[in-house]
Amino acid sequence: MCIPLSRPIMNVQRQNLDQVQPSRAGTTVFGIPLGDFGFFTSLLMALTVGFLSFFLFTFLGIVGTMIYNGMGHHADYAASYKYISFPAACVVLAASLIFFGSLWVRRKMSRG
Repeated sequence: MCIPLSRPIMNVQRQNLDQVQPSRAGTTVFGIPLGDFGFFTSLLMALTVGFLSFFLFTFLGIVGTMIYNGMGHHADYAASYKYISFPAACVVLAASLIFFGSLWVRRKMSRG
């Protein structure tokens, strides 16, 4: 005695598909929606981008200073922090604050 299960399973799947909410069109980066961030999430994301850019530019500055020293010159490695990493991270932080802040303001204005 075998009861076919295809009918109940199909009904459950159909019900689950009816419950799925379609995603709203907004700003996406690699398929990740960026438009639904709150104020503190936007601020945290901007600070994270600035923080990570500091370390990226520090790495690039140290490698650049190492190549420069390898060509027979003499440069202090602290210059990579002082003249490369910190200014570049400040620029990226300001740009990310403007970007994520504008996303937050746009979201607030569209719902209001």
